[in-house]
Amino acid sequence: MTRAPAPPIPNFNLFGEADDLPDVVHCETIGIRSRLHDWELSVHRHARLHQLLLLQSGGGTATLDGQRRPLPPGSLVNVPVGVVHGFSFTPETHGFVVTFAAEMLDQSLQSGEGLREILANPVILTVEADIPPTIAAIFSAYDGRDFARAQILRSLAGLLLGQTARALAQLGTMTGTNASPDLLSRFETLIDAQYLRHWGVTDYAKALSVSAAHLSRVTRAATGRPASALIEDRLIREARRNLVYTNLPVSRIAYALGYEDPAYFTRVFTRATGLSPRAFRQRLEDTA
Repeated sequence: MTRAPAPPIPNFNLFGEADDLPDVVHCETIGIRSRLHDWELSVHRHARLHQLLLLQSGGGTATLDGQRRPLPPGSLVNVPVGVVHGFSFTPETHGFVVTFAAEMLDQSLQSGEGLREILANPVILTVEADIPPTIAAIFSAYDGRDFARAQILRSLAGLLLGQTARALAQLGTMTGTNASPDLLSRFETLIDAQYLRHWGVTDYAKALSVSAAHLSRVTRAATGRPASALIEDRLIREARRNLVYTNLPVSRIAYALGYEDPAYFTRVFTRATGLSPRAFRQRLEDTA
């Protein structure tokens, strides 16, 4: 008898929402979402979002990459981009969730400092004393609409990421502890290294010593999407980063991303996001 394939793990932006993150960060309490789902958030992953959860009271359990772990009060949960996770909270658990777009991390985390590598670990730790005041300041700035709101949020978000990375480093968290990372992880790492070369699925499959068909089967099983979609996502993510954090004309961004025709880049971006590059930039400017 042929065993039916396991259903793909849902790939969400904000706990099931389909829209792109429209702000520098997204802030909400644990309860505001969890109450809608009887305090149970089934396993899922975020393709473009990094999350930090702080539990102030209550508790529960977290599932991170298949491992269930307790969540006592005072826990800080680091959920990197792409990590499969889920939560079961005790009713009326109180805490905070700060969500960062991958583009914001691309901009904030400088290469060579090791922060990106440390923050790529899904970890639960006892929160350091300096982190709750930073989260409180982020929530306060997020709720306001004062002048320089976006700049203040970016600065506070960078501070929180740095504080979290330092806490993880002190805990002894190291990347690369898995001697044989799974194919999906190796594929995503390779995309980060090669996306500007516009490799196709066949190129990536060859570099990973698998067939293109097998690579797409693996990505579909894990994310519900073909390998080609993950490749395009990385280009679109870099395009979004440039549109948000630089003043480069759309044509310059297109050329920098390896597109020979800016009009073709605009069509690709519009198909992927539902907005033209100019409309996407304008929407972000309207929220700043």
